[in-house]
Amino acid sequence: MARISRHLPATIFPSFSTALLLFLLFVSNNLRHCAARGHDYHDALRKSILFFEGQRSGRLPPDQRIRWRKDSALHDGASAGVDLTGGYYDAGDNVKFGFPMAFTTTMLSWSIIDFGRNMGGGELGNAVRAVKWGTDYLLKATAHDGVVYVQVGDPLSDHNCWERPEDMDTLRTAYKIDANHPGSDVAGETAAALAAASIVFRSRDPSYSRLLLNRAIKVFEFADRHRGAYSNSLRYAVCPFYCDVNGYQDELLWGAAWLHKASRRREYREYIVRNEVVLRAGDTINEFGWDNKHAGINVLLSKEVLMGRANDLKSFQINADGFICSLLPGISHTQVQYSPGGLIFKAGGSNMQHVTSLSFLLLAYSNYLSHANHAVACGADSSASPALLKRLARRQVDYILGDNPLGISYMVGYGPRYPQRIHHRGSSLPSLDAHPTHIGCKAGSRYFLSPNPNPNVLVGAVVGGPNSSDAFPDSRPFFQESEPTTYINAPLVGLLAYFSAHP
Repeated sequence: MARISRHLPATIFPSFSTALLLFLLFVSNNLRHCAARGHDYHDALRKSILFFEGQRSGRLPPDQRIRWRKDSALHDGASAGVDLTGGYYDAGDNVKFGFPMAFTTTMLSWSIIDFGRNMGGGELGNAVRAVKWGTDYLLKATAHDGVVYVQVGDPLSDHNCWERPEDMDTLRTAYKIDANHPGSDVAGETAAALAAASIVFRSRDPSYSRLLLNRAIKVFEFADRHRGAYSNSLRYAVCPFYCDVNGYQDELLWGAAWLHKASRRREYREYIVRNEVVLRAGDTINEFGWDNKHAGINVLLSKEVLMGRANDLKSFQINADGFICSLLPGISHTQVQYSPGGLIFKAGGSNMQHVTSLSFLLLAYSNYLSHANHAVACGADSSASPALLKRLARRQVDYILGDNPLGISYMVGYGPRYPQRIHHRGSSLPSLDAHPTHIGCKAGSRYFLSPNPNPNVLVGAVVGGPNSSDAFPDSRPFFQESEPTTYINAPLVGLLAYFSAHP
């Protein structure tokens, strides 16, 4: 397919000196409203990884550290004759959604690949275990050729209840895709997750790494051969919760990019070059999350270009440069804005997912640029240095940890003030230790509506965050602001790892 150049026109960007001045004034103005202080990034890193133990489904191991959580969903998959126990609950509900779980696993793996050396031995081990909890489940979900189980739990009945995962009595329907009901998006992301994780385990557990890579290859072949969006195959199960709005082509390219990185097989590089037309200019250049992989693909593939090893992928680096320029504060862009307090803000719910994912890409790309002694051109006579990108990323992390107009940490358990009433069933209901008897579907409603703080502290959980004016209602019913998700935390792990080593 013909290449498409996605340079953004230089005329929309001010000079570098002007952009830098705007940035410095921007940060200075915002910090006047906060108690500027140093952060314990390593403590935040430890807590951000610990959060994943609070999201575990299945039989919990003896070394489980969040002790108020207990075994749950021990018969998942039984109705379909398969074992689908384990994995993660994506957020504050009790459904296991495969699409965001796979993306979470991919981003945890990328965090380790790029920043694991900054974690320290103890937290690196915890991060690796967090990846394996995800991949062990994804291996179960892809154990049969031509079938991928993509969800466990009926979301309508689940969301009609407010009950602990340990008490679940809602339908645990197992949903799958196959040749007649394709889902290239979720299968492509699953292939990416398995391939990325195979790199994590390459030297730690070679046999497990090979298993992950071989499975990733099979799942990608299935995704590419039987094309279609899983939302069309399973509409009433996955929409409106994790409906694929962006299409499945980017997940195929994303899966191929990770398979190329993990296997070094030329066929995946050729696939990428043939299908690069998927990444079109416009609104998607600065999108990255569980549904849209555009910016992530461009940054991931740019590393080899910057290292001088992949001139045939040059267009992806051009795209990545355009993505970086679109995030610079003081530049008007329709898809990225900043709150008065300095937080990246994009329309839609759970804004922190955008903050952590885009900040991760800023940091990763700044490192690739540094190693190549390169800067980003944002106009005819201007450039943005790797150091500037790191400052932008750190500013977002610091906002999350408490440098914001409200002086509140949006990570539960970090700092003197943090959200007390997060939208999370297990956290808001009494634990089995405190209340051993069953709490039924509607019996939990009084805890949901209670003004009292949650009895169980879900340490490390980062909530959806404030609105565009930096206001935050610490209230369970405001789920877009008060609900944590695994895919908010996964990119944050890499960011905190880097800043803990480079305070």
